[in-house]
Amino acid sequence: MFKKFFIPRLIQYFTVLFIGITLVFVIPRLLPSDPVATQLQRMTAQGQYLDPAAVEELRESLQELYGLKGGMLQQYLSYWKRLFSGDLGPSFAQFPTPVISLIKMSLPWTVGLLLASLSISWIIGTILGGVKVSFPNSLVARAMELVAMGMRPIPYYIMALVLLILLSFIFPIFPMAGGYSVGSKVGLNMRFIKDLLRHAFLPILSMVVLEIGGWFLQMRNVASNLVEEDYVVYAEASGLPKSKIVFRYIMRNAIIPQITGLGLNIGFIFGGALITEIVFSYPGMGTLLYSAILAGDYNLIMGINIFSIVGVSTAMLIIDLLYPLLDPRVRYQ
Repeated sequence: MFKKFFIPRLIQYFTVLFIGITLVFVIPRLLPSDPVATQLQRMTAQGQYLDPAAVEELRESLQELYGLKGGMLQQYLSYWKRLFSGDLGPSFAQFPTPVISLIKMSLPWTVGLLLASLSISWIIGTILGGVKVSFPNSLVARAMELVAMGMRPIPYYIMALVLLILLSFIFPIFPMAGGYSVGSKVGLNMRFIKDLLRHAFLPILSMVVLEIGGWFLQMRNVASNLVEEDYVVYAEASGLPKSKIVFRYIMRNAIIPQITGLGLNIGFIFGGALITEIVFSYPGMGTLLYSAILAGDYNLIMGINIFSIVGVSTAMLIIDLLYPLLDPRVRYQ
């Protein structure tokens, strides 16, 4: 069981990490821009005078900090060495703050946003999809299907902007930006938690509204194939309550593909979370990445991408390893 199930998945997991992290190293080095030259040009544009010897010393220091010293192979080996030691270098936009410190401050905000929106949308969408298949002629079920199909194609940033204008500008119910009010005392007290939830409500809502449609349609498609299965027909002929047939026979079997979709969807919703954070100026990884791109912060961009790859891959591995607990057929294979 361990050899056949766990080992292949662990090998696949580490292979994905190796390829992804290697691409993070390779792709920036294929770009025409040189971060060291950009940094020196920025200092010169600000009117700072540096003699040639000082410029050369500064160039070598910057190359060392950026991990650009030596040949490509030497840079690659140094890159992995720094990763294993937890050193992602300093941020040049917020020098000399280490990249790892900035990510540690921003990561909890994105993880909270991601987990809240994903879990809420998955639960609601899965239940509504099962109800739609079980009661296909209901007006409520038809209305749900129409709304889900209409809202699913809307981009994240459009929904975020609509909610921002509607509930923060026209009707100032929720804050327009930030993770908590300026001057708030951070701590585990009810006042701060309420303020935190008020600021997080719109970012979460903008993602949940769109994700519910996707989970609804996926559950509807899977469950619609189960309604005509022999065991469902037999249960109906036996006179079992409709609620029992829906939750014990239809939704219980249709939920396995939903769990697979949960793992695959983590990567897509992570991108949506980053866009949503930028719109609401939420202090997560999205806002941090946006500011890093504007500032040309080479190390910070690479660090955020590495954490994204590790986070999404690990989440998919955990869901994959939980399969035997959810589907007995996997345990017996």
